[in-house]
Amino acid sequence: MRLILASTSPYRRDLLARLGLGFECIAPEVDEQALPGESPLQLCRRLSEAKARAVASRHPDALVIGSDQVAERAGLIVGKPLERSASLRQLASASGHSMLFHTGLCLLHQASGRRELHVEPTLVRFRRLSDAMIEHYLGHEDALDCAGGFKCEALGIALFDSISSDDPTALVGLPLIALRRALAAFGLDPLQPR
Repeated sequence: MRLILASTSPYRRDLLARLGLGFECIAPEVDEQALPGESPLQLCRRLSEAKARAVASRHPDALVIGSDQVAERAGLIVGKPLERSASLRQLASASGHSMLFHTGLCLLHQASGRRELHVEPTLVRFRRLSDAMIEHYLGHEDALDCAGGFKCEALGIALFDSISSDDPTALVGLPLIALRRALAAFGLDPLQPR
């Protein structure tokens, strides 16, 4: 079965490649703005499914993976900083606090109408960070395109006191354990000889 990742994210592409399954990436072209009154969890679920549906509508016989990640602190959405000044503010605000990341996954086969939807939570507890520490981090790692303004798979790990999740890949952007389970529901297993 043709497998499509509805994403242009290099992080998701690299994570999915770990499973050794052939796949292609197609941009979903979905508006990612939150709807009025939408919670971070609701936004994550909606966008994960919307991305899968956008690509599946053009490729109904393919198995499409849609994914999204939404970070929240104190119930408010924390987006991608996109510029250094916003990243400074985000990390200073997170210092000594926790941030919850919702990483959504939707596996959709439009032709059959089958869908698997899952959201993996990850709680990140930031250590107390001085302005100098934040400046040092930002000088060594470009994470302006990452929710929360860091990359946990690199120097960003030094920003935390702890990470709590059932799936260590969720914080990077694609929960591979949940994806493996969802793929099994469609008869795909990366450990089965092909």
